[in-house]
Amino acid sequence: MKLPENMDSKFRYVLVAASRAEQLMRGAPAKVQPLAGKSTTLALKELKEDLVPWEMGAEPDEAPAEESAADETAGEELN
Repeated sequence: MKLPENMDSKFRYVLVAASRAEQLMRGAPAKVQPLAGKSTTLALKELKEDLVPWEMGAEPDEAPAEESAADETAGEELN
């Protein structure tokens, strides 16, 4: 299966499709004409037709060096 151009990985595609399928199961209106009763099928079709808006979240911040050093020395105190 070829990924839509706006998807950077197959893993993100699955996550977005699963999230949309859950929305459909909870009663969100479908954005395409339903051909089957399954929410997963509808979600995949909506993604293929680029009808589901999504965005990537912000990159997680790196842990400050002080916390990392404290974590490394915490185990040494027990010895």
